[in-house]
Amino acid sequence: MRFQSYFNTSVSLIKMFDGSVPLVHFLKQYFSQHKKHGSKDRKFIIQLCYCFYRLGHSLKDLTIEERLKASIYLSNNDAEEWKILFDDTWDEWDIDLTKRINFIQKKYPSFSLQNIFPWNEELSETIDLRSFAVSHLIQPDLFLRIRPNKEKATIEKLQSNKVSYKQLSSTCLSLLNSSKIDLILNIDDDVVVQDYSSQRVASFLQLITYKVQPTTQLWDCCAASGGKSILAKDVLGNIELTVSDIRSSVLQNLKHRFEKSGIKKYQSFVSDLTKSASNIQHPTFNIILCDAPCSGSGTWSRTPEQLFFFKEEKLNEYAALQKKIISNTISHLAKEGYFLYITCSVFKKENEEAVDFIHQQFPSLQLIKKELLKGYEMKADTMFAALFKKI
Repeated sequence: MRFQSYFNTSVSLIKMFDGSVPLVHFLKQYFSQHKKHGSKDRKFIIQLCYCFYRLGHSLKDLTIEERLKASIYLSNNDAEEWKILFDDTWDEWDIDLTKRINFIQKKYPSFSLQNIFPWNEELSETIDLRSFAVSHLIQPDLFLRIRPNKEKATIEKLQSNKVSYKQLSSTCLSLLNSSKIDLILNIDDDVVVQDYSSQRVASFLQLITYKVQPTTQLWDCCAASGGKSILAKDVLGNIELTVSDIRSSVLQNLKHRFEKSGIKKYQSFVSDLTKSASNIQHPTFNIILCDAPCSGSGTWSRTPEQLFFFKEEKLNEYAALQKKIISNTISHLAKEGYFLYITCSVFKKENEEAVDFIHQQFPSLQLIKKELLKGYEMKADTMFAALFKKI
């Protein structure tokens, strides 16, 4: 009966949720107002709500109850606790997701993997459409980036606390998303919580060979929480760091994060880069890191409600926003400097077409490398990065 109650509560919450705020905030507010739900109750209800949105735009012809059952079936490899919700017309759970997909296709002829993410014509060309669609049915992993000289201590802490992990490289670890690490590791000191694809941006930074004395000036122009700045500091070493964002509250959070990470010397300012960057203290920078605001479509397996509520017309708004930011920041790039453009998007309008825009508007910039950083086969985000050099 408990699981039927979880199911019913989740249906009620899905009917209430309109996508105007992130699902995590909506659920947090609900649980703060309804103290009757214990920690185990919250865990299962949250799981069900996220399952529902993992179907994206597929099976929208079903009732919420039917759709939620289909999503539970598809998004869980081992679902012993949920079997009470299903009658004999459902196949036994199989750990093989492909078999579960085949069953849903037979049970509901309207089901289509393509409809999970229906904007296939807008995707970057190198994406495998089936693999990408299927990835939305699977909860991504938690990824950690080990900071310099912290590998041995980090591994020892995880092993002594019997935390399961996979080591993908000397600096990258993957763990189950539910892993509790806050009390085991010093976040931002020992490790940075950073997606696998985001960590791969290091390969672009390693291509930068610009040398000036006494230090290299780097501007992280859309710094947000500062994860890319910490990565740049770890990879490039002796850089003079400047960070900016449109939101002062974000820069305040970044300040606390930098304190934990050991970054003490940097400059910061608030700026709306769609208008101008007139309050920049340095006229030019050797490196500009532009992690541009975008649709976030490469991260929707983590936030599937955004996939469900996304409107295609927003794509043109994001593309226009990115072009304004690109134009207002590149003007501050020094000769022989590097411009690194990054998104967490899978849409070509935000990725390859942004590269085309830079080629057309700034002929002095030479493309060094561009790549869609595919994370959908690694239970990770998908990102895009392009590195330019001013000649």
